[in-house]
Amino acid sequence: MSQYIEQFLAYLALERRYSEHTVTAYRKDLVQFQSFLYVTYGEDMPLAAIEHPHVRSWIASGLKDQQKVTARTINRKISTLKSFFKYAMRQSWVQHSPLAKIIPPKVNKRLPMFVEVEGMEKIKDGMEREVDGELVREPLFPDDFNGITQQLAVEIFYQTGIRLSELISIKERDVDVANRYIKVLGKGRKERIIPVQPELLSMIDAYLKRKYSELKEVDEEILLVNDKGRKLYPKFIYRAVKTVLSKVTTIERKSPHILRHTFATHLTNNGADLNAIKELLGHSSLASTQVYTHTKMDRLKEVHSKAHPKA
Repeated sequence: MSQYIEQFLAYLALERRYSEHTVTAYRKDLVQFQSFLYVTYGEDMPLAAIEHPHVRSWIASGLKDQQKVTARTINRKISTLKSFFKYAMRQSWVQHSPLAKIIPPKVNKRLPMFVEVEGMEKIKDGMEREVDGELVREPLFPDDFNGITQQLAVEIFYQTGIRLSELISIKERDVDVANRYIKVLGKGRKERIIPVQPELLSMIDAYLKRKYSELKEVDEEILLVNDKGRKLYPKFIYRAVKTVLSKVTTIERKSPHILRHTFATHLTNNGADLNAIKELLGHSSLASTQVYTHTKMDRLKEVHSKAHPKA
């Protein structure tokens, strides 16, 4: 099965032009499925021998452990397998897909979590703390190079709404200071232009000055690097975002994607056109963007219940 997986992943990367992050996720799901078959059935099962019961058994094993594997995750893994076997049929590796009769578990639709405006202001301006009877503001990021990288990453997330994979791939040349935009390479290698404010451009300029003055060896192509001058890896950003969000919000999930939701929610709540938000986020359809209208309605209901005399 391994050779088929590698050919499928090569197809995703080279022909479908999926990002490295997405291809890695597909690889992880497929290898997990392959390992499950080997452990459960005691052999490296031929691709054509995989049937409906094998897939159902794999899904059941995941659903038994709901604390670690959610229905949403199971659905993503099923989607991976469906794509793989669809490709396998086109290549005549198999005659039919064992996923044909698989019904994904139901997933409760949840509204996007987001950070309040006040929370984002604290990230930018620091937290107030009393010292010797006086209120002082303390920054939430360390003043070393990794600290300013983390701060700029969070600010870019919030001001552009880009994905993690898009952030770590931004090149210095993608920042157009004169026209005030950042060029982003999104899903399916589709480029989009995101306008940015002068404040963010000033932060980027200050960052680049420190980058070239403090670091001895620098990746001159990639915008954001660590204190070794190398391209950032996802865990670096995940840890930084989780740490800073833990200081300013009590929402359950604290990930880079929350800042993407925050960007879109704040735009929606301030009256931005939904089609414009769709373009900024790089959504392929308006349906993906419309979830933010529900967030706005929830906020309106909350304001109404608190302020209206009949509430």
